[in-house]
Amino acid sequence: MTRITLFLLSPLICALTAFPDRADADAVEPSGESRPETPRTRPLKPSRHEVVVVRHKRANPDGSKGTSPGGGLMPNQTAPRAQSGLTRDFIARQSPTLSPLAMIASLPGVVYSGNDPLGTNDEQQGLSVRGLDQTEIGYLFENVPAAPPLFLVPYASQTVDNENIASVTLAQGSGATDAPLYNAVGGTLSMRMRKPSEERGGYIGGSWGSYNLNREFVRLDTGRIGQDGPKGFASFSYRGADPWRGAGPMRRFHTDVRLSKEWGQANTADLIFSFNRERGTYLRPPTMAQWKQYGTDFNYTSDYVSGDPNYYRYQENARAQSFLAAPLSLRLSRQLRLDLTPYFIYVWGYDSYGTTLSRLGSYNGNRPAGGLQVPATLGASFVSVATDAYHQSHSGLNSALHYETGPNRLSLSYWHSYYDFSSLSRYVLPNAQGGVSNQWGDYPILTASGAPLSSYDARLMQQINALSLTDRIRLLHDRLTITAGLRVVMVSRSVTNLLPGARYRNGTSYVSPLPQVCAAFRLSPRDQVYLNGTTGFRAPSGISSYQDRFSLTSGQQTRSASSDTRPEYSIGEEIGYRHTGLVNLSLAFFNYNFTNRQVTTTTPLNGVMTTESINGGGQTARGAQFELGLRPWHGLSPYLSGQYIHATIDNNIRSGSDYLPTAGKRPVRTPEFSGGLGLSYDDGTFFGLFNGRYVGPTYSTFMNDERIPGFASANLSLGYRLQSSQRLKTPQLQLNLINLGRSGYLSGVNGVGLNRNPTRGVYGTTIAGRAPTYFVGGGFAGVVSLSTGF
Repeated sequence: MTRITLFLLSPLICALTAFPDRADADAVEPSGESRPETPRTRPLKPSRHEVVVVRHKRANPDGSKGTSPGGGLMPNQTAPRAQSGLTRDFIARQSPTLSPLAMIASLPGVVYSGNDPLGTNDEQQGLSVRGLDQTEIGYLFENVPAAPPLFLVPYASQTVDNENIASVTLAQGSGATDAPLYNAVGGTLSMRMRKPSEERGGYIGGSWGSYNLNREFVRLDTGRIGQDGPKGFASFSYRGADPWRGAGPMRRFHTDVRLSKEWGQANTADLIFSFNRERGTYLRPPTMAQWKQYGTDFNYTSDYVSGDPNYYRYQENARAQSFLAAPLSLRLSRQLRLDLTPYFIYVWGYDSYGTTLSRLGSYNGNRPAGGLQVPATLGASFVSVATDAYHQSHSGLNSALHYETGPNRLSLSYWHSYYDFSSLSRYVLPNAQGGVSNQWGDYPILTASGAPLSSYDARLMQQINALSLTDRIRLLHDRLTITAGLRVVMVSRSVTNLLPGARYRNGTSYVSPLPQVCAAFRLSPRDQVYLNGTTGFRAPSGISSYQDRFSLTSGQQTRSASSDTRPEYSIGEEIGYRHTGLVNLSLAFFNYNFTNRQVTTTTPLNGVMTTESINGGGQTARGAQFELGLRPWHGLSPYLSGQYIHATIDNNIRSGSDYLPTAGKRPVRTPEFSGGLGLSYDDGTFFGLFNGRYVGPTYSTFMNDERIPGFASANLSLGYRLQSSQRLKTPQLQLNLINLGRSGYLSGVNGVGLNRNPTRGVYGTTIAGRAPTYFVGGGFAGVVSLSTGF
C-alpha cells in the first residue's frame, strides 16, 4: 500500500479506532460500520506534495462535504438494527441555535415537540421515538451517558455546540448490549464531537435574527504539535435572544475543548471538556381549553401587577453543567484491546415558579407552620416565589476488553456509575417592584418556629453496576455476522427526606438480566438483511416516586413514598433490509411488548412543576418504518422517511382505589403516522436545504378522551460560499427560515393525564379528570449567519 493511500485512509482508520468500538461496534459507530479485522498501524507521515492533494479534497470549514445521501439525513448504516443518522452535510445547514433534538425530527419514528423556533429553551421540549418518550431513550455523548441519571432528559444542546458536532446517530430500538445506559428501552441517541484538525487554524461565525437573536462562535485548532505530539481545539460561544412568546431574556455561554493523542499501534487518548451556563424564563404550557381561548397569547404576564403570581420574572430557570471525559484505547497485543472512559459531570441550577401562600394557614410537611414570618401588611394571602435549587454530580467508568481471533470477537465490559442528587425547596418574597432577591432561596420565608418553609428537602444517591459479555462471529466469508450477548444491570437507590412528617429514609434496588441476539446477512455488496431480538430496562425517573409529599395548604399527604416502584421492561424484535447505491433504501418492521410501562409527566406540587412517572402497565406496539435517499446527483439529493405504528394499552390502569378502563386504548404520545421530507442542493457555491415533517393526531390521555390534531412544519436553508482569500477560507452567508407559514401550533404533550373527563371506573366509582398540558410549537423565525475558516 502506498504512502498516499495510507494517508487518504487515515481519517477512516482513526474513526474506527476511537472508543465506540465496543462489543457491538456496528451499533455504536455513527455510520454503523464495523472495525476492520486486520491489525491497524498508524498511517505514515505524508510528504508535502501529498498534503496538497488532501487539502484539495478537504471539507468546507463548516465540516460539510456535499456527498452524503439525502442531504446528510441518510448516512450508510450496517448495524443489525434499525438505525438512522445525520452528518455534517445536514447539521451545518441548520441554524446554529437549533437543538440537536430538533435536528433529528425528520428521522423515522421521531416526534419532536419543540416550543421555540430558535431552540433557546432545553428545559421545555419533548421527544419520542416509536411512541416512547425521551426518558426512555438513552443519550450518549462520546459514549458517555450524558443525560441526568435520575430525570433522564437529554440536554443535548448543553453538551456541545452545533459547530462541533461531527455526527448524530439514532438507533430506534433497544441499545447495544454494552452501552452504558439503563433506560434505553426506546432507542439510543449518540452524538460525536469533531476531532481536532491536523493543521493550525480556526473557524468563526455570527448569527442574527428574529426575537433579538445575537450569537457568536469562535474555534481555534492547534494543529499537530511537534512531529508526533497531540492536537487539540477550544471553542467559545455566546447566545442571547428573547422568547418568541411571553417575556424575559434568554442567555447562554458555552465552551468546548478537546485534546487528542495517538501513538504506537493504534493507541489513542482524548481529553474532552465542555461547560455550559444558561438562564431564561419558562414558556407557559396551556391546557386545551386555554389554547382554544387564548392561543399563543396564553403567556406569563410581561408587566408586574401586585398580587399576580404569573409575572414572568417569577418563572425562571438557570442551569450550569461541566462535562469531563477521558477516553483511552490501548492495543495490548495483536488480539487484545482495552477501552476505558472515565467521566465526571456536575450540574447545578434552580427552577422557580410564582405561587400564592396563606400567611396563617400554611403547613410545613404535615405540621402547621403557624404564622409565617412575613409583614402583616401582605394580608391573609400573598404572592411568593417557589424555588427549587439542585446540585447533581455524576461520575463513572465505562470499560471493555476485546479479544479477537480470526472471525470471532469476545468482549467483556463493565460500567460503574455513582450519582448524587440533592434538591431543596424554599419560598421567597418578591419586592414591591416584582424583583426576586435570590432565586436560590437564600433568604427564605420562615415558619413561626424559625424553620424555612419547604415542600421537600431531599437527597438521592444511586449506584449502577452493569456487566456484559458479548460474542460476535463472522461466517461465509464475512457475509454473515451473528452477535449474542447478555447484560446484567444492578441499580441501587437510597433517598433521604428532611421534610417534617415525611419518611426520613427510603430506597430500592433493581436487578435486570438483558439478553440480546442479532444477525446480519450481506446479500450483495449493496444489499443487507438483518434481524434481532432485544430486551430493555428502565428504572422510574424522578425523585417523587420515593418521597412522601404533603399539601402546603392542608398538610394532607398527597403522595406516599414507595419502595416497590416497578421498573419498565421491554422485549422487542426487528427485521429489516438495506440497499445502498445511487438510491439508498432502509426498511424495518418491529414489534415490542412492555410491562410496567413508565410514562414521564410533569405535575404541580405546591406551586412547583415536578417530574414523576406514571405506571402505564402493559403495552404492545407493532409497526414499520422506511427511509429513502438519493446520493447527490447534479447537486440534488432528496430524502423521504415515514413510520406507521399500531400500539395499544394491554390492561386497565389504576387510579386511586379503582381502575380506569384503558385496556385496548392507544398510548399517549404515539401518533399512528409520522414522516419527513428533505431536498438538498449543493454545487460548491450555492447550497440549499428544504426540510419538512408531518406528525399525526396524538392522544394526551390514557382514556383517549383528548388529543391534539396532526400538524406539518417546514424549514428552509439557503446559502452562498465566497472564494477563499489568503487569510479567510471559504467565507459563507447562510439564511435559515424556520417554521415556514406557522404562527404557533400544539406540537406535543407536556403533562399527560389519565383521563380528561370524569370517568366511571371498573369498580363503579367516578374518577375525576385532569386537563393535560401541551407544548406550543414555535412561530416563524429567520436567522442570518456569516462564517469563515481561517
